[in-house]
Amino acid sequence: MELTVKLQIFEGPLDLLLHLLDKNKVNIYDIPIVEITNQYMEYIREMKRQDLNVMSEFLVMAATLLDIKSKMLLPRQEAGEDGETEDPRAQLVAQLLEYKMYKCMAYELKDRQIDAQKILFKAPTIPKEVAAYEEPVNLQELMADVTLGRLNRIFQSVMRRQEEKIDPVRSKFGKIEREEVSLSDKMSYLLEYAKCHPRFSFRSLLEAQSSKMEIIVTFLAILELMKGSKITITQDRIFDDIQIESKIAA
Repeated sequence: MELTVKLQIFEGPLDLLLHLLDKNKVNIYDIPIVEITNQYMEYIREMKRQDLNVMSEFLVMAATLLDIKSKMLLPRQEAGEDGETEDPRAQLVAQLLEYKMYKCMAYELKDRQIDAQKILFKAPTIPKEVAAYEEPVNLQELMADVTLGRLNRIFQSVMRRQEEKIDPVRSKFGKIEREEVSLSDKMSYLLEYAKCHPRFSFRSLLEAQSSKMEIIVTFLAILELMKGSKITITQDRIFDDIQIESKIAA
């Protein structure tokens, strides 16, 4: 009967090394590299039937351990300028310390997740009348520290802000208002005026108008009446006043 051995599952080579250090109760800063390497290689031999993708990470660490083991067996090199020789295990120790820190943090987060699952929340069941209640405002308490001087300062502050919003250039622009002057109304007015004044001055007619828009519309109305042969214009000399004569029977 074949004997089946179930191996402990590790998340990676560093996890396996930490397990071996805890198992042998050795200081992480003083790893007995020969003993740990032998135990690590023994575990690798037990894992030879595992997935090659998983095995590759462990084999890379095995090569690293063997390299460190060989350096530890060789005679130590001479000390550098600072008087200390470089420990071949230094880089491995740094990796183990960093991995151990992240592993502890992972355990802490897992514990918090488990504790969070034990917390239950109750949906609010406050009646609408209670939720809509607002505490009455005590006007005397609210206005206790309000004085005329303080109100004046607040008012002046608001007025200064309003003045700062005014554009100093655009504020001087005049207001443009649309004048409602109808061409048809002006033509009717001229026809009525012509019935009472068979001959009148063009200049005096324009001077009687109240705005530029009304002057323009009056000029257009005269042109329309000339086109309809309702009036005629005459001028004796250049720059003389234009005379308008009505062709409408009185």
